[in-house]
Order: sequence, then C-alpha cells, then structure tokens
Amino acid sequence: MERNLDFDTVIDRRNTKCLKYDFAKKRGMPEDVLPMWVADMDFKTSSYVEDAVVACAKHGIFGYSEVQTPYFETLRDWMKERHGWEPQEQWLIKTPGVVFALAMAVRAYTEPGDAVLIQQPVYYPFSEVIRDNGRKVVSSDLYLGDDHRYHMDLEDFEKKIKEENIWLFLLCSPHNPVGRVWTVEELTALGEICLRYGVTVVSDEIHHDFIFQGEHHVFASLKKELAEISVICTSPSKTFNLAGMMLSNIFIPDQKRRRKFRRELDAAGMSQLGIMGLAACEAAYAKGGEWYRAMMSYVKDNIAFTRQYVNEHLPGVAAVEQEATYLVWLDFRELGLDPEELDRRIIHEAKLWLDSGKIFGECGRGFQRINVACQRSVLAEALKRLELRN
Repeated sequence: MERNLDFDTVIDRRNTKCLKYDFAKKRGMPEDVLPMWVADMDFKTSSYVEDAVVACAKHGIFGYSEVQTPYFETLRDWMKERHGWEPQEQWLIKTPGVVFALAMAVRAYTEPGDAVLIQQPVYYPFSEVIRDNGRKVVSSDLYLGDDHRYHMDLEDFEKKIKEENIWLFLLCSPHNPVGRVWTVEELTALGEICLRYGVTVVSDEIHHDFIFQGEHHVFASLKKELAEISVICTSPSKTFNLAGMMLSNIFIPDQKRRRKFRRELDAAGMSQLGIMGLAACEAAYAKGGEWYRAMMSYVKDNIAFTRQYVNEHLPGVAAVEQEATYLVWLDFRELGLDPEELDRRIIHEAKLWLDSGKIFGECGRGFQRINVACQRSVLAEALKRLELRN
C-alpha cells in the first residue's frame, strides 16, 4: 500500500545537503530567503521507491551494478501506457542525468565552432552545454501570442538552420519554462524542416509526465523518419522527485547516432550508474502509479491556486497559460521595472528565490519562473510575498 500520499505536511529539508534550501548564502542570496527556484519537489517520493532504496542499503554491498531486461520493460510499459510509444531495448542508453546527455549529444553530433539551435526562453543548461563545449548558441526565439501562450516561429526556425549551417537542434518538449505542450502539427512541421536539412533532434522530454492540457507526443513517435534523427531524453527524476539519484534513460533509435553517442560516453569515462538510482527508477515506474496520480492532482490544484492568486492580488503580473510542468512562468513586464530592479525587489524585499527570466535568454527578461510543487501553505506564503511595493 502506498504510504506517502500526504502532500500538505511541510517536510524540513534544511541541513540535508539540499541544494534548494542549504545553499542560499553560498549562491549570493539572503539566508532567510524562501526558495522556489530549482526544479525538484518538496514532496516525499512514492513509498515503493523508498522501500526499494532501503532494501539496497540494507544489503550493504554497493559494487558495480547493471540492470537487465525487466528494467527496460518497466520503462517501455510506462511509455506505452501514458504516451503511446513503445521503444526497443537496444535503443536505451542510461546516463547520470539529462543535462549530461545533452552535453554528450553536443559533442557527438557537432564539431567545435559549430552552431547548435535552441528555442529561447529555454532551460538555461541548454545554452551552457553548447558554449562550454566550444560551440555557438543560435536561438529561434519563441513568441508570446495574444492567447498568452508561446508559439514557434517556423519561418525563422528554417532561416536559422540555413544561415547558421545547423546540424543539431535541442528541443524542449514539454517546454521549460513556458509550459507549452507542443501539438502534433507543430512538432511534425518542425521535424520536416529538420529532415530537409539533415538536422539531428535531441528532445528533452523530462517533463513529459506533467501534462495538464493537451497530450504529450514523443518526438520519435510521430513518424519513422523522425525517429531516425531523434535522441529522446527521459528520466524519472521530475516525475518521482529523484533528481539526486542521477539517472536518465536516453532512447536513440538510429544505430549510427547511437554509436556516436556511446563513443562520447566512453570518452568521458562513464560506464555503470549507481545501484540506488537503478533500483529507484525501476520501483517508481513499476509501482508508483498511485503516488503519481495523487501528486499530479495536488500540483494541478497548486497551479490553479497560483493563477487565481495572481489574477486577484498581483496587478501588473500575469501567469502564462500553463499546459505542462510544475514551473509557472510569470510575466512582470507591465510593472515597468528594469529586470535587475525586479530581481532586487523579489530577492531582498520579498525574500523570495525564484529563477530570473534573464537566465533563460534575453527574451526572458521581465519574467520569473516559480516552482509550485510544494505544500499549499508554502506556495501561499510565497505568492503573498510577491505583492511587491511600488
């Protein structure tokens, strides 16, 4: 029986080596700041995951570890049931995180000096793994429509591919931080452009289980030709709050691309992953369904609570339409504040630690990202603090 279904009780994470709560001062924040930034949840994971990790610990031997076919079958069944996609076992490569996989893809499919395409405002490690590996960041920026949803500019997207000689595109689907669930039509149109110019698509789908409007479509599931240019990045880390377990499952259908990716892993000295992460992942996908459904219901209500609070109490602030993820993208531009002044007021007056929009690209200036996967009482306190003085 699932035991961890209480999402209201606040769990003290301080003094647990917690990045979210224990490193404010080290990262230049006031010590009494309320952290609502990094994308992990303040909820205990499924009790089945807890039990699996405890069983590993009690065994007491932590040698080199690997998994066999039953591990893959739990991944396949989860993907098939929830996303209508049935990957094959030979496509699977495990890595210690999706960001690590993005870096390996940049090294595998481009050369130093090459340009890599992204769509800003987007998760900031996209830019970091490109620049830090000596490649050039090129963005086909998303635009905010009258419907208060972000959209792709496919004409600009194709133009950038041609002008910058692009061979690699990093897709964020669902999108972090703007919360879009891309439609079949959008993904297919984008994919056809990439096929036309021989562009490999690395699709970060780590938030694929957090869908509140629409339906998530695995990029590789759209058609065989798109599967052949795809690297699909997944992980239980967001879905089951397991980021510290350092485990992701990467699916690469095309053998040639898979070999190139594997070669970069070998060059980086990466082989087996830790037994705790492997055990946690298998238990989560095999037995964590009840916890996942209850957590999703709670987070959905938190998103609705956030939107209502913003509409009723925060004039000049707007919440972008939220279709996916537990990260709400807030638009502060109507306040007329310089982005640096906005940051100062939020950090030093409201005593809140959010992710400033500018780190997601220049087009993110004037926005802030807030993590609402926390107890309702904590969320209410954070939103109350956002009633900034003019």
